[in-house]
Amino acid sequence: METLDLHNKRHSEVERIVEDFLIFNPPPVKIITGNSDKMKQLVIVVIKKFGFYCHYENLRNSGCLVVTRTDL
Repeated sequence: METLDLHNKRHSEVERIVEDFLIFNPPPVKIITGNSDKMKQLVIVVIKKFGFYCHYENLRNSGCLVVTRTDL
């Protein structure tokens, strides 16, 4: 599964980076956001714009979103 790591990326860059990643890497993919709530919100907005769904990788790791084409 392809993975995008957003550590050390600026919030202002996130929309373009995630859009490019999703265009060239169809789901399922992982996006590592870290623990920043703002970063998670920015990523989720882009995911929804593409019509995709996401969930946390697991309950202990809320800093990684798994993007899918369908709702689980």
